[in-house]
Amino acid sequence: MSDDDVLGLGKDASSEGGATPSVVPPVLSDLVRADERISFAYFERCVVNQAENAITITDDEGTIRIPVATLGVLMLGPGTSISHKAMATIGENGASVIWVGERGVRMYASGRPLTHSSRLLMRQASLVSNTRTRLAVARQMYQLRFPDEDVSALTMQQLRGREGARIRKVYRFWSRETGVEWKHREFDPDDFDTGSEINKALSAAHVCLYGVAHTVIVALGCSPGLGFVHTGHERSFVYDIADLYKAELSIPVAFKTAVMHPDDIGSATRKNMRDALYDLSVVKRMVEDITGLFSAGIDQDESFGDDLKLWDEKSGEVAAGRQYSDESEG
Repeated sequence: MSDDDVLGLGKDASSEGGATPSVVPPVLSDLVRADERISFAYFERCVVNQAENAITITDDEGTIRIPVATLGVLMLGPGTSISHKAMATIGENGASVIWVGERGVRMYASGRPLTHSSRLLMRQASLVSNTRTRLAVARQMYQLRFPDEDVSALTMQQLRGREGARIRKVYRFWSRETGVEWKHREFDPDDFDTGSEINKALSAAHVCLYGVAHTVIVALGCSPGLGFVHTGHERSFVYDIADLYKAELSIPVAFKTAVMHPDDIGSATRKNMRDALYDLSVVKRMVEDITGLFSAGIDQDESFGDDLKLWDEKSGEVAAGRQYSDESEG
């Protein structure tokens, strides 16, 4: 089925035919918060169906059931098919689905936010649209990587240079620590098997990290495409956030996995990534880091509410859901 039996999900022998009735969408306040969910689960060559407020994964080995209200992101590899009801259930419970290519190299994603508010999204758009505030946020992101230094006066060119030097040191450190030979980062996204074992492990680890970052961003109602350091791509902000954790998460996991010489480096890396994501509380930290970057003056609980209003050029916002036709102009 996949490498994800370590989730401890029990077998379910029930059949998931088309007669399964649709379920009532859950109440937003009843859903598990993004920072308390399972980071991800990966499956390939299987059929995904719906069973009440859960999904079932079926292949030649049997069927397992996953309560999607506790899942952050479902990663679907080659040979998978998913029903309309399963997708509806996943969306209603605020989880994300990411389709990944052979060996998890390519990533295609869609998601539905846990929040009904666009406050963080509006804040993100406002910050990224102004050069001064965009630079300030980018510097905050680099400051998280250099906690003992003051980077508030550095240009983006200087910050990129410092970050490049830092990552090279990280690669060299883990190469010495594990004994895994390291030359440089090289991979072919169209042919996973042509890379060295360490490069294949890095690709698998980074895709897991991208998937988790993507689902946290979407769950908070932010835009994956509005990046501050990266730009011009539909997942620019995903790469921004993932880069905050590579040095302490995906790079060490890749080297520690490669030195074990597993038969399937991709599967072994995903297992180790899931354990590390849990041990380092990375999902919770992502939520805190993103809201910390954007939510000055915004209460976090308020940013998850149902906050539909009408825009007004004078007062900013007026109540929605009421009739204004009897009010005099002006």
